Amino acid sequence: MEITILAASGATGRELTRQALERGHTVTAIARTPANIAVPDSPRLIRVAADVRDPRSIGEALAGRKIVLSGLGIASGDKPGALTAGAHALVAAQPQRAIWLGAFGTGPSARAAGAATRTLLKVMGEDKLTDKAASDAAVLAAGGTVFHAGPLSDGPLSPTRRTVGLGDAPHRFFPARVSRATVAAAMLDEAEDPTYPGTIAIPLER
Repeated sequence: MEITILAASGATGRELTRQALERGHTVTAIARTPANIAVPDSPRLIRVAADVRDPRSIGEALAGRKIVLSGLGIASGDKPGALTAGAHALVAAQPQRAIWLGAFGTGPSARAAGAATRTLLKVMGEDKLTDKAASDAAVLAAGGTVFHAGPLSDGPLSPTRRTVGLGDAPHRFFPARVSRATVAAAMLDEAEDPTYPGTIAIPLER
């Protein structure tokens, strides 16, 4: 399978790239600086330079891509708007499958997360929360799957991992942490066998 990964130089994007190659897929890995995609070279890996804030470059990078997964996030110091720009570029490319990484407690999952989590997320700033919600909405409206993960860790892939729909998300005072490896595996599962198109999916470690 040919898979395109957006923001492949980020922590989650690198994990998506690594696992996709491990599963035997051919991967087009997109990043502003492809040299920062810290995975070993492979004949099935194509590194592409593009910036979501540059409509021309990102449009060319995504053109004709059938399956696109995004590890795009908001880095420290980033101005808001990158997520929405990335989502709009992804939607404009009209892939057959779009799989987007969001955050549990924002947008559609805000109510399920509870008041304590919503309060904590406000430290991000209203403009960044708006950016997250707008990007999620764009992908969902186009029929894509949005994964709302709890706080991310660098832990190993969970042997008891599972994915549930938003309606089946466990109700906790604070959402459970989940490793990037587990999130990446769940997103790749969805790419291979779509189960939650047009909806929110929740990756869990147990």
